[in-house]
Amino acid sequence: MCGRYALTSTADYVGEALGVLMSEGFPARYNIAPTQPILVVVAGDRQDRGSNLPDRRALLVRWGFTPAWVKDPKDFPLLINARSETAIGKASFRAAMRHRRILIPASGFYEWHRPPKESGEKSQAYWIRPRNGGVIAFAGLMETWSSADGSEVDTGAILTTAANRAIRHIHDRMPVVIKPEDFTRWLDCKTQEPREVLDLMAPVQEDFFEAIPVSDRVNKVANMGPDLQEPVEIETPVKPSKKPDTDNGQLSLL
Repeated sequence: MCGRYALTSTADYVGEALGVLMSEGFPARYNIAPTQPILVVVAGDRQDRGSNLPDRRALLVRWGFTPAWVKDPKDFPLLINARSETAIGKASFRAAMRHRRILIPASGFYEWHRPPKESGEKSQAYWIRPRNGGVIAFAGLMETWSSADGSEVDTGAILTTAANRAIRHIHDRMPVVIKPEDFTRWLDCKTQEPREVLDLMAPVQEDFFEAIPVSDRVNKVANMGPDLQEPVEIETPVKPSKKPDTDNGQLSLL
């Protein structure tokens, strides 16, 4: 899963990386948590085709997906992630997979290695970032929930996939990363049906990310400084799995 991430680049850099015009700046965020507002990029509806930028726009949504048919969000679980292998058929995500696919810019994400309780070992947090730096784009889904009084809340979730060998020793899931050359196809919900973008939801290549052990300060939402990403020494580092992949990068729909 992905329960915390960061976006620390400037608005101009993010806009250039995702091909979207950013109307205003925003502060660096080192510990983005569920229920907080997150920046997302969606396909636009621009009529004027004279611009050199792709037809996209940026907006803020609440991290925690709420399907339109939910009557009271208090009685519904907080959906911060959606499994890419099953989202196409799940009642909660089916409509969003067809009509509201989004990109979620990030500088990286945090994950925890949690050993079995009987081992007596403590959990270890990792800051997982692209080796080459820069901004990446998670695949996401968006839904606008409307209350009985007519108020609306835009909500979103991050799609996850099976972790590759480089991350699997930490956690068995990781966010789906959409490559820049695939941004347009992922966001195009008018001509690209869900089954036609399934290939984009495979695990990213093995050497794309690097995992850095960090302190457990990231566990607390109140901690929001750059010190959260400072490396720490761990006594017994967990080594990446050497087991060969058996799925050949294919996604299961079951």
